[in-house]
Formats: sequence, C-alpha cells, structure tokens
Amino acid sequence: MKVRKFWGWGYEDELLSEEEENSIDKRIASTFQLDSVERIDIPKVNDIELSKSKLIPPKGLEDILSDDKLERLNHTYGKSFPDSARSILGKFPFPPDFVAFPKSEDDISNILDWASLNDVAVIPYGGGSSVCGGVETDVGEDFKGVISLDMKNLDQIIEIDKESRTALIQGGIFGPDLESKLKEHELTMRHYPQSFEFSTLGGWIATRSGGHYATLYTHIDDFVESLTMITPSGSFETRRLPGSGAGPSPDRFAIGSEGIMGIITSASMRLQDRPTFRASSTVEFEDYQDALNTLRQISQSGLFPANCRLLDSSEALLNGAGDGSRHLLILSFESADHDKSHALERALEIAAENKGLYEDPQTQSKDAHRSGSSGNWRSSFIKAPYLRESFTRRGIIQDTFETAITWDKSFEFIKDVKEETARIIKRITGKSSLVTCRITHSYPDGLAPYFTFGAYATPETMIDIWKEIKLATNELCNSKGGTVTHHHAVGRDHRPNGYDKQRPELFNRVLVSAKSTLDPKGIMNPGVLIDPKDKTIKNWMT
Repeated sequence: MKVRKFWGWGYEDELLSEEEENSIDKRIASTFQLDSVERIDIPKVNDIELSKSKLIPPKGLEDILSDDKLERLNHTYGKSFPDSARSILGKFPFPPDFVAFPKSEDDISNILDWASLNDVAVIPYGGGSSVCGGVETDVGEDFKGVISLDMKNLDQIIEIDKESRTALIQGGIFGPDLESKLKEHELTMRHYPQSFEFSTLGGWIATRSGGHYATLYTHIDDFVESLTMITPSGSFETRRLPGSGAGPSPDRFAIGSEGIMGIITSASMRLQDRPTFRASSTVEFEDYQDALNTLRQISQSGLFPANCRLLDSSEALLNGAGDGSRHLLILSFESADHDKSHALERALEIAAENKGLYEDPQTQSKDAHRSGSSGNWRSSFIKAPYLRESFTRRGIIQDTFETAITWDKSFEFIKDVKEETARIIKRITGKSSLVTCRITHSYPDGLAPYFTFGAYATPETMIDIWKEIKLATNELCNSKGGTVTHHHAVGRDHRPNGYDKQRPELFNRVLVSAKSTLDPKGIMNPGVLIDPKDKTIKNWMT
C-alpha cells in the first residue's frame, strides 16, 4: 500500500521534480529579491520524537487501538498551511495517545463509552484533509488523553435503491472508491471537493463541504437524504424521505456539526445518472464588472451550469490560463438526459451582452473543458497542494481563504478584500504581495469569492506570520458582512475573529446546551465550533 505523507499532501512518492523545485527557487528569489533560497529537508519519521501515550488500552479495545508512530504523526494534524509547516519543522508536541480504527458501529459506541468514563477526548478523522484545524489533537489540559478515531474501515456501500436514485453508504468511504463503486451501477454523486482523493463521505457531511458544481448542487447538504450519528449519549437514525416539514431537521443538525456532537457512521445519499451530454466554453472580459454582471445573470437565469467559475486576470495568469490582461469565465454544462448546447448558447448570449469574448462552441472539441485555458487552470488547481508544500519548505506562505457575499455588495467587497489583504501582508511582512480572486460558486442571491495570496516569511517566522494574517483576514471578511467560511468549515482556525463573532450568542448557547445533552463530558472534538459547557478550550491561534 502507498504511504501517506505525514508532512504534506498526497503520498510519499508524489513529489515535484528537481526541475520544478529549481523553478520555485527562482520564482521566490525573483519575487522577494533574494540572493538565495534555502530548503528545509523533507522530515523523516525516525528523526521525530513523540511523547509516549498517557493511556492504557482498555480490555476489549486493544485490537482497534494503535500507537504506531507513523499513524500518530499522520493523525496529529490536518492539511492546512500551519499543519504542514509544523510537520515539516518536526513539531509534534501533542500527538494522539492512540489512533482508533473501529470496524463497526458497536466499536465506536464502546470507544465513546470508555472515553466518556475516563475523560479522554475523541477526534473524529475521515481523510485528514481539514484545512481549518478540524482534526488537530491538541485539546489542552482538561482531558487525560486524546484518541483520533479513524473511520477508514467503515467504507462500504450498504445498498442501492436505483429506482429512487439513492444509496446507503458508510461514512468512512473515500471519494474515488465511492465513485468507482457507483459507476458499476451507472450512477454518480457528482460531489468533487478539491480534497476528493483524500476525503470521506462522513467528513463531507460533518463539514458541509462544497463540491464540483458551481451552481445548484453546490454543497453536500443537497445530497443528504438521511443519516445515522453515534454520540456519547447514544445514536439516532433519521427517516429516509425525499423531503419533510416535520419540525427542525435532525439531518441539518448533524450536517456541519464537525464532530462535536457525534460521529456520522452512514448516510442515505441522493444520486444522479452519469452525465453523457456536455457543452463548455471559456469567455474573456476586459472589465471585471462586466464579468460579475455576466456571472450574476447566468446564476439568476435558471440555466444552472455545472461549472461557472470566474478567474480574475491575475488568478488566470498565475495558473497558466491567460496572459494577465483579461478575466476568464469558465462555463460547463452537463446532463445524463438531454443535449446542453442550447443552455450554453444562452449563457454565451448573456456574456456577449456584457462584452464577453469567446470562440464559437461549434469549433471546439467535446473535451474543451480539459484543454486550453480551462484545462490549464484545472491542472494547476489539482497540483496546488503539492506546490504549496514546496513553498512551505522554503518558509514562504502560500494560502487561501474563501467567503460568500450577496450580489449587491460583491464588486466593492472583492475589490476591498484584495486591497486590504495586500496592505495587511505588507504591514506584517514588510514585503508586497499579490492577492488574486476566483469565484468558485454562485447563487441567484450571491457568490463565493476565493482569495489566494503569497507572503514572505522564513522557516522560523512562517507560523507566527501566517497566524497574524489569518486572524486579520477572518476579521476582514466578518467586518464587511461576509461569512468566515463558505465551504472549508470552521474547525479551530476560523473561530477567532470569525465564527465566534458571526454566530449569534443565543445560538451559541443552544449549541452548547445540545452538546451537553449528546456529549455530557464534552469529549467530542473539543475546541471546534464551540467550547463544551463549563470548559474553555485554549485555541493555539490566540
């Protein structure tokens, strides 16, 4: 089996070539006017010291608890910038005492029972791809130990109802395995977050993940029909229904709960027939306001493109999708039932009315969405996590943050956030930074801007500098009326200056009360979203 990197994204054998590494050195030296660029060596397991487990495995659970060093390293952090930075620097002061690999729901119940009786924190772990501190095992001093509970053994499709186009699926299944098994039945869920390869169904539901569709089916919420969640106080299973008006939804309560209430073990998911009709094109704009107007009008037209992503000119340039002179709108339609060329034609008419320029779709190949500027951006998008870890090995911060805002505020919001983020980075680092934006999802009433930035630092300063920038951008999005996160979840990193301010205080008390009912000892992912009742979990960012 291939071995996952404990210090970065992907597998140990997935590294950039020496030519690519040298190109990064030249780019950093040129950007920040440096004479030379040094790299931190890739860390090795044997070079890192871990504290010994403080816990004694209870009888009956020994077979599903592991203190393997590599497993403990891999389960200490997620995959955010500071996670990667701390891993590359060999900083693992608070690893899990054990990693649990339950094989059944009974195993999970037994672990939670034991953990509750012994004040042991439990961190639910799907694919470990969190970029917001959602699976970190530093839980402070209120607990006697911590277990990372890995769901990888609960990874089966239990049953498929093809007539209703739904399937009952265990929460630990990874994205590629899920789609591969559904393909055998000519079905698909069509939910592709950027972390698709290394994330699970349960993780998608727990974090309200955003996926492939830029309009209509944007979040995992749209696909959940029912679910089962095991908590320290017991479990509940919701009724499988296409829709219901029977009171507050227990499904919605679990979706986005980020592991603080319990563990989502299975869910009945809405599926689709696999698409066979596709139509796509790329539109160029000289003026960003024209591009935004086009995006809004398409979003309000009822056409519902599968892909409708807007790259500003700098984002397009950095990703090899343009020369930096024009903004790009990537359009794609798909269906399993009917031809989508008419939908594309209408979208292009809207673009033309807003001064958009494009090639005649009739002259483009069927896989145009995988070639040209659109294909270049797609390739860069997939490779982004591997590039970021190489920048991190040089102490350079490459990171992103995303939000959502209504259309009436959109143009000024994007302009102000880009400008103010650049000023924040200049103030903190003393060096200028380029801040770019792409629109990843759009709705009839608003859109989701996704910002990318680079910032100069050194291996010694990069974590503190990242933290300062993160707190400032949390505050920036919040103060201008945006959300602190559109699809990356809250975790621990988006709480300070973000979710703690965005969330109504009365609702915070509701969540704390609900958690005290489902999780009386406050053992489930403490510090994520809220603090448990009568506990204040120290956040490493503050």
